[in-house]
Amino acid sequence: MKRKLIFIGAICTCFLFVMAIAASLDGKWKGDFTTPNGDQVEAVYNFKVDGNVLTGTAESPRGAVSIDDGKVSGDKFSFSVTVDGNPYPHTGKFYEDSCGVDIDFGSGEIVHETLVRDTDK
Repeated sequence: MKRKLIFIGAICTCFLFVMAIAASLDGKWKGDFTTPNGDQVEAVYNFKVDGNVLTGTAESPRGAVSIDDGKVSGDKFSFSVTVDGNPYPHTGKFYEDSCGVDIDFGSGEIVHETLVRDTDK
């Protein structure tokens, strides 16, 4: 019985830890990346996490688009944005003060972007 209580306590602790990480992804994040054709792009992501679902918007100088098919699992997340009819899948990992994001431009071209929380008001 004592072992069962310890196991249940450990599972609950892990669950709370995962939920705390997911909730911390909420908010405004920004970063720069270079496209495969050499263009430098400043992007701003507004993330909203509800359970394991990630929604929000992604903004660049070309405008804002919605985040589609967003998922959160522990410290990893994924979503897609569609620009000019082309989907761009994103996969990322959340760290305490930043996010590492890989953007798939197709044909094996993956671009890495580092996001930091936007603290500007």
